Amino acid sequence: MPITDPTWNFFVVLGIILFAPMLLERLRVPSIVGLIFAGVVIGPHGFGVLERDDSFELFGKVGLYYIMFLASLEMNLQDVQKIKGRALVLGLLSFAIPMAIGFAVNRAVLPGYAVAAAVLMAAMYASHTLISYPIVLRYGISRLPSVSIAVGGTIVADTLTLLVLAVVGGMFKEQVTGLYWLWLVVKVMLIGAGILIAFPAIGRWFFRRYDDGVVQYIFVLVLVFLGAGLMEMVGIEGILGAFLAGLALNRLIPPTSPLMSHVEFVGNALFIPYFLIGVGMLIDLRALGHSGAILVAAVMTLTSIATKWLAAFSTQKIFKMQPDDRRLMFGLTGARAAATLAVVLVGYKIILPDGTRLLDDDVLNGAMVLILVTCVVSSLVTDRAARKMATRGTPADAQADAPKGGRIVLAISNPETVRPLVHIALMLQPEREEGSITALNVVLENEPAAAAEGGKGLQKAVKIAAAANVKIQTHSRWSVNVVSGISHTVKEQNATDLLIGLHQKSKLTESFYGKLTTDLLAVVDRQILIYRGVIPANTVRHMHIAVPRRAEFETGFAQWTERLAQIAAQTGCAVTVYGARQSLAAVEKQWKGKGQSLAAAFQEYNSWRDLLPLAHNTRQDHLMVFVCAHKGGISYHHYFEHLPDQIERNFSTRNLLIVYPSRAGRGGNASAFLGN
Repeated sequence: MPITDPTWNFFVVLGIILFAPMLLERLRVPSIVGLIFAGVVIGPHGFGVLERDDSFELFGKVGLYYIMFLASLEMNLQDVQKIKGRALVLGLLSFAIPMAIGFAVNRAVLPGYAVAAAVLMAAMYASHTLISYPIVLRYGISRLPSVSIAVGGTIVADTLTLLVLAVVGGMFKEQVTGLYWLWLVVKVMLIGAGILIAFPAIGRWFFRRYDDGVVQYIFVLVLVFLGAGLMEMVGIEGILGAFLAGLALNRLIPPTSPLMSHVEFVGNALFIPYFLIGVGMLIDLRALGHSGAILVAAVMTLTSIATKWLAAFSTQKIFKMQPDDRRLMFGLTGARAAATLAVVLVGYKIILPDGTRLLDDDVLNGAMVLILVTCVVSSLVTDRAARKMATRGTPADAQADAPKGGRIVLAISNPETVRPLVHIALMLQPEREEGSITALNVVLENEPAAAAEGGKGLQKAVKIAAAANVKIQTHSRWSVNVVSGISHTVKEQNATDLLIGLHQKSKLTESFYGKLTTDLLAVVDRQILIYRGVIPANTVRHMHIAVPRRAEFETGFAQWTERLAQIAAQTGCAVTVYGARQSLAAVEKQWKGKGQSLAAAFQEYNSWRDLLPLAHNTRQDHLMVFVCAHKGGISYHHYFEHLPDQIERNFSTRNLLIVYPSRAGRGGNASAFLGN
């Protein structure tokens, strides 16, 4: 002891990551707490099984960045836009109340510390780390308003805390003037703006050209560490850069995408547990053997917990929220780790002219106790509040995330369209239940050799869906013709929607839709969606929806509005709806009635004979949606006969989705998708 061999070192850490949560789950103790306690036990201040070597430094820093990155990546930016005022208030209160009360308490109860030391200690109280955020993810309530407020408030509180750290630290390195403060703020704003502007553009360019999952994941990590490194260059801790990188990439990594699954899997399986164990290894409980150390630790811990509760309580009362919202906000903002470690370590390394440290050993050990106690309290409070909120029913503010009934039948025909159509299927998937997606391949009886090629397409679809942790069923159907095979499957699966890839012309004499699509439009009475993906769906920045007059009177009106809202929610894109005034009002009312929070604009437009103005509004990274109607339908107009020619002429290089609403009502419980 301690173990120094890398093989056994890694074996012990993996064993802790595997068994600690399993053991503590029976005691109803959050796994986060177990990992921190495990670090205390095996660390140099415990039984000395392992040293806190460079591997814990490296993986711990990656885990710290991962927590901040995941927190901002999981945010629903459309919801944040609605609650940005509340998030700002919580962030300011979470910083101002601990700083003011903490500084006063430090000077009154711990008079032996200088003003600069008292300020840094108060900064520890003001910061917080989203240690308990994985608990929220596990209960599936990450998009509740109170969670978004807490996550949004994190960036405000931690940014201000890190600015205080940079200023106080700079006072002992160089002569501080007003220009130093100004230049520091300017540098942080420039770097932050650069990340938020440049990273999305770079990400869209990269994702359009490379679709390999491993390459995309490494690219994301590169941007996370680039953002963190840029912030460290200007004197701010890298956690701010990692958080901003998540905000920048938020719209490019949909929650149901394979890339999101990769990001969450690696972080939760390795990096974040490594970080938590490393935090526990810093804690030396034996150092609290004298009354001075106990007093410092007690003051720091009690003041920290009380002021964060007061900030959450004030936010709840100001905005008239529920007590459970207060508990959840307090739980999420109550833990200290990232910025607290940065503050105490910087203060510990500052040597005063008399040879003493700005923050002595008592404060260092007190900070470790603060981290341990607040992480335990935060985890327990968050777990209890999240469990209660997850089991009390779907809150009104979270209706957009409520699962919609349905099944997806993904029929494979053209191998080139499998990937874009599977990605759209994942975005439209109403439920994340096993068997809710069925991949279909129709084999003609007079072409048995095509069965092998169709099987490869099914395997490709399964592989793509598996990367997003979605298990799909496969079905190869023999039929005398493709249309009957598809239509019979739609009926057998009780499908409500049929999505087909847009026909690719091989001859100039062929029609825009092609014979297969035309026949399906004639025989299938369920909703039909025709899709063409020019760029990856996750890189779409804006969705334009053209709605015909009287569309609100069609049977399938609620169905297609729901599906389009799902796409917008997954991609986080802006939405503009064009149509008659009455139809626009109906769409807006439908979305608001379902609680769907979309960044939607409504523009009156009645000139379907000329779509050139709409074409001028679209860009390469936009999705154009046309809601059409079957002949004889309430919203059918004669100009639909010329719509294919206009689409081909004006939107040939755009992502395209053409919707034919259901004529059979919502009696089914599934969605069928076909790649043509």
